[in-house]
Amino acid sequence: MEFQDVVRKRRMHRRFTDEPVSAEAVDRITRNAVRAPSAGFSQGWAFVVLETAADRERFWAASTPQAAERSGRDMSAWLAGMRTAQVIVLALASKDAYLQRYAEKDKGWTDRDEARWPAPFWHIDVGMASLLMLQTAVDEGLGACFFGVPPEHVAAVRAGLGIPDEFEITGVVAMGHPADGGAKGSPTRRPRKPQDEVIHRGGW
Repeated sequence: MEFQDVVRKRRMHRRFTDEPVSAEAVDRITRNAVRAPSAGFSQGWAFVVLETAADRERFWAASTPQAAERSGRDMSAWLAGMRTAQVIVLALASKDAYLQRYAEKDKGWTDRDEARWPAPFWHIDVGMASLLMLQTAVDEGLGACFFGVPPEHVAAVRAGLGIPDEFEITGVVAMGHPADGGAKGSPTRRPRKPQDEVIHRGGW
């Protein structure tokens, strides 16, 4: 697929068919993820890939325990659709890997002071890796959706999947062959901002 078509066709899919995702597609998606840029080539990321029904159920049981509503919103339609995903990838970030990398001699810092960082690049880099997964899914003819784990369920997900303390959950990519239906996303309720409102040339 042409790159511009991949960008144009990428959207968040929230319901999938029961057709399996090939191992080759999953391998290509995850291989592309680690081609993302990372500050200082820290590569402080890790990915937990859940492909079997039992593994996916462990994730859903930990992340959404009997929860249809959150913050006053009925999430039952979203959850029903998302649970049809054939593959789930948790994208994880290690802050420690970045603090340690930038305390090395070639980076010029002599300590691990987190205050030196203008933004949490460990999560930014994992976000870029996640976007590469979303785009590769489109190129594979698949649909995908990126979402977060509610803070109140993070501990249960970590325990259920054996995630080491070093890693934080940046987000989750669910993927499969897209199906009709599923919860409607925000683009159905609000327009895309015009370019002249968000792109400022030569200054603001």
